[in-house]
Amino acid sequence: MKTPALIVPLLLVAFAITSENLNAQQSNGYSANLISPRLGQVLYPGEQFRIEWTASLPKTNAHGCEMEFRLSLDGGRTFSTWITMEMPPKTRYFDWTVPNTPTNAAVLDINFGCEFYYPESFSPQPASTFVIAQSAPPVH
Repeated sequence: MKTPALIVPLLLVAFAITSENLNAQQSNGYSANLISPRLGQVLYPGEQFRIEWTASLPKTNAHGCEMEFRLSLDGGRTFSTWITMEMPPKTRYFDWTVPNTPTNAAVLDINFGCEFYYPESFSPQPASTFVIAQSAPPVH
């Protein structure tokens, strides 16, 4: 019954190899920067607004990779609202219908990940905190 004695060392070696691979992938880096909305910009409920960003993607197999956006209404403390479905990782904009969720502290988080290749990574954008107004702008 030496099999159980071999399992622990094998698991430790497997974990070490996996951790090494994940660290190597993360060092290839993922980062994203929001272009729009800009810091302090006011958006209105029901408005169609183009969200744009730049991103540096890790060097990895693109199979199973995706990007998604989440919205925070409390300055980035929590991100409870998904505002996109899964998008191809090379996407750099999408048109968004602004929800009727007034706040002076809206923040977006740009998520990226690849199943089995790169862990889900978050990129909150507090430097681009924007406003969702109480109502639509006055008509002149």
